[in-house]
Amino acid sequence: MKTFTTSVLLSASIAFGALTAPVVHAKQDFKVCWSIYVGWMPWEYGSQSGIVKKWADKYDINIDVVQFNDYVESMNQYTAGEFDACTMANVDALTIPAAGGVDSTALIVGDFSNGNDAVILKEGKSIKDAKGQNINLVELSVSHYLLARGLESVGLSEKDVKVVNTSDADLVAAFTTKDVTAVATWNPLVSEILNMPKANKVFDSSNIPGEIIDTLIVNTKTLKENPKLGKALVGAWYEIMAEMEKKSAVREHMGKASGTDLAGFEAQLASTKMFYHAKDAVKFVNSPALKNTMQYVAEFSFDHGLLGDGAPDAGVIGIETPSGIYGDKNNVKLRFDASYMDMAAKGKL
Repeated sequence: MKTFTTSVLLSASIAFGALTAPVVHAKQDFKVCWSIYVGWMPWEYGSQSGIVKKWADKYDINIDVVQFNDYVESMNQYTAGEFDACTMANVDALTIPAAGGVDSTALIVGDFSNGNDAVILKEGKSIKDAKGQNINLVELSVSHYLLARGLESVGLSEKDVKVVNTSDADLVAAFTTKDVTAVATWNPLVSEILNMPKANKVFDSSNIPGEIIDTLIVNTKTLKENPKLGKALVGAWYEIMAEMEKKSAVREHMGKASGTDLAGFEAQLASTKMFYHAKDAVKFVNSPALKNTMQYVAEFSFDHGLLGDGAPDAGVIGIETPSGIYGDKNNVKLRFDASYMDMAAKGKL
């Protein structure tokens, strides 16, 4: 999960005749894609349990929930217009669909990583000990962002280490070799690696709380033209959240679907700040801290060339939050909108 690419995908525009008035036709059929991660397993349960269908039926629409084994591919398919909504981290939402010119809205902020992402060393007890080491990670990923923030926290920078690009599929095996002394990755890989000899966690996402955010991103134009989609998705999400919070059987189902068991899934939940209640997600999105976080994300993305070849600065893409816009107000491509979650909080869905 949580890897991003710099490819720019341009959507085709349709030209209407000069005398033809634009007509908005509400859609009936929608597609949502997701990939395996503790904070996104609710979509699998929602699909299998019939909760998503229940809410889609309430608003007289159809919602197809599709699992992707490749996180990057799911985001690319969304950016290409094949899906109306997709699960992704805030960093990736900026650097893939937004940077690709697709105006996108974070409809649901489901959680933030609170230890799920980590830097692990074989030798050393502090992130300072990473100096001079090779760090194996998925380059230009949230793990890369975490490493950069960790180094910054102790007065170091990426110049003090060497990043070695490694597929997430290979990281666990790589850590067992003598040549690999340090990794940065996410759960469930973190849990596997920490069970190995000499594995020391020296920095994790709990050190930067609220910065690695997991969302459901929806195409802004589609959402504006089809508010029923927003209501159905948010309504389904919080019904799933209520069951997930109260029922161990639901959490066990999610664990098994993600390749672990109840204990393993709950261990991942322990390092995830889930927003089980809509009011808590609304409060998080409405906080001025979100705008500051997205500035950090934009600056990291710009420094690594992820905002496009011609990007003049970190603010080239406007990011709208309830506290204001960071970046170009005339080029807003990523929006955090708490209005649908607020409806759920107030029982208005």
